Order: sequence, then structure tokens, then C-alpha cells
Amino acid sequence: MLHSQTHLRSRPISVGHLRAFEAVARHLNFRAAAEEMALTQSAVSRQIQALEEEVGLGLFLRHTRAVELTGAGAQLLLAVQQSLPRIDGAVRQIRQNAGRKSVALTTFASFASMWLIPRLEAFQRDNPEIDIRIDASDVALDLDVADVDIALRYGPRETMPPGALRLFGETITPVASPWLIKSNPPIRTPADIARFTLIEAGDAHRTHLEWLTWRRWFEVNDLARAQPRRWLYFNYAYQMVQAALTGQGIVMARSSLIAESLANGDLVEVLPDHRMDSPMSYWLLTGPRSAPRPEIQAFCEWLQAQAATTRETIGEIPDADTVDHID
Repeated sequence: MLHSQTHLRSRPISVGHLRAFEAVARHLNFRAAAEEMALTQSAVSRQIQALEEEVGLGLFLRHTRAVELTGAGAQLLLAVQQSLPRIDGAVRQIRQNAGRKSVALTTFASFASMWLIPRLEAFQRDNPEIDIRIDASDVALDLDVADVDIALRYGPRETMPPGALRLFGETITPVASPWLIKSNPPIRTPADIARFTLIEAGDAHRTHLEWLTWRRWFEVNDLARAQPRRWLYFNYAYQMVQAALTGQGIVMARSSLIAESLANGDLVEVLPDHRMDSPMSYWLLTGPRSAPRPEIQAFCEWLQAQAATTRETIGEIPDADTVDHID
């Protein structure tokens, strides 16, 4: 039986059952938590009961087919979700220091596919002793607690935390495959683009992506009522660019992500005099626990060298290294 409020233990609880608690709280299901932890359901149930005995209050309301957190359970879960990643990160840090060198980084999927991965072979060739792990996700991780060393992020300056280093900015420009351009009548004015299929993100008209839309480009060029022959929508930037590379239409692309394709002629700017400025930039953040490690320093130096090449390719002046480090 649980202790009453007047008999709650004053000493700290043992931590052995907290991982089982976190798994059950995340799944809200004892069976799923047991499968994840490779334990029997009864073993997980005993761990939760023991933890409730120590806390002195019930942590779950048990129903026939599911469970739900009590108020006390929700309060404990918040602390556990913050603490366990720190513990896991510390253990991994200890293991890394005793074993292989590694760099773990997080960035969004399109940036990983279009900018980072095509360049990564050069770093691996020059640093064969360093392992690389990439977490490609649109979820921004907290470098103070997450099991990653570096974050490559995309956003306006005012949204970046102290210490963020600007890698490069971007402009927005219509691009297409040279084959598509050559096989159709010349494009001389913005109005001519309406003869083509236009490629766009399916969620581009959300407020924070408005600068990427064809609608904005048409409005800037006094063609607010223009409509293309057809629309082609995708979820991710790399999908849109891939469609353009194969001649399926014209895409409003971010110059920094397609710099290499423009340089080698796989894509061409349709109307280079009609580029649009973007409020967004690409940023490098280093976790405070990871920054002193030599392999992290080497990777950050390599990233900055690659960024300098991109700035040169897209014609960005002045050098962002000298003006855009957020203190």
C-alpha cells in the first residue's frame, strides 16, 4: 500500500526504476514499454509499483486496456525527461573519450541531402579516424541535453541563440534543367514562366515560408494574377530540386542549396535578374560539452571552409565570418 502524505519518505529515491517509468509514460502502455526494454510486462509492472512505493503516490491510473499519468506522474515525467538524456549523454561522452572519436550532428533533411552529404566524403577521406552520425530531422534539439555535438540550423538572425555562427545566407531564384529551357520557347520576361509547370512546397503558403512562394515572386514582378500551366507540389526542398533536375518544371530554389548544381550546369537560372532576397541564413551551433574536443573543432573548421566556398559561389559579400557571430 502507498504511504500516506504524512509518512512520505524524506530521503532521495533510488533511480533504478526511472527508465521503466519513462518508457511506460511515453507509451502509456505496459506491454509496449516491456517490449522496448526487453523485459516481461510483470517485471516492468513491479518496477513501477516499487517506484510508486518510494514516491508515496500513484504515478499512473490503470484502466483495462491503457494507463494514464496522474498529476504526480506528469510532474515526475517532466524531470525524468530532462535528466535521463543528460545521463545518457554523459555516459556516451565517457565512452567516446575512452574509445573512437566521433561527431554527432543534427540538421534538417533537405540541408543534409543537398549541402552536407555531397561534401562529407572529403572530410571522411582526410579524417578516417573520426566517425560521423547525422540526425536529419526538422525538430530542433537542445544541445545542452541532447546526444548531439553540433547543430546546423536555418532561420533569421533573431531566432538564433548566443554563440551561433552564420555560415551563409541565400537568395531565391527560379531554376530549371537546361534541357527544359532549350526544348521550349525562350523565357525573356517573368510572364513567360507561366507557360511552364511550376514546382512548389505543399506547405509553402504557411506564414513562415511565404518568402519561398511563387505567389510572392509573381507579386514582386507585378503579376499577382498569374497562374502556371500546372502546379507540382512536394514536401521537401530536395524533392523539388530533383524534379527540376529531371525537367519536370521550374522551381523557386534557395541559391545556397543548389550552388553546385548551378556551377556544374545541371541547373540554370531562368531569369537571373529577378532574384529575391531571403530573410533566412544557415547557422552553426556547437554544444558546450562538445566544443573542447579536437574532433569537434576539426569538423567545425571544415564546415566553415565549406561555407566560405558556398558564399563565394553564390556571390555573398562580405565574408560572414567577420560580421555574423552572435555573442
